[in-house]
Amino acid sequence: MSKPARLPSRRLMLAMLLVASGLTGCDWLGLESATATAARREGEGKAIGGACRHAGRAIEDCYLLNKRADKAAIFTGWREMNDYMRENQMEAIKPLLSGTGVARPGSADKVETETLPPTTGAGGNKGGKDS
Repeated sequence: MSKPARLPSRRLMLAMLLVASGLTGCDWLGLESATATAARREGEGKAIGGACRHAGRAIEDCYLLNKRADKAAIFTGWREMNDYMRENQMEAIKPLLSGTGVARPGSADKVETETLPPTTGAGGNKGGKDS
């Protein structure tokens, strides 16, 4: 006759059960739940869409420049900002920095940029310095 298989002691089983149940809601492991990840991605997409609309960028350009973001969230943020800007009679913000790159349409694989001419500052002089 063969020996019966030795079962783990009850104390060991209890300790393993307590450790496993303690780690189920633990954030120490750095793991995000699926709902938290979805909420974060939606929030980021809304922020991107709102910023694109505030900058006067078309929704299609926003999609092109932010391929990893959720398109539905980008559209929601863009639409919310559009409604807000209409209600408050706001205009789109024009870029004030010189030398910023702008993506050319039709270059989805290889992003080519062109340099914008310097813009005038609030005082009307070039370069943003007061004379």
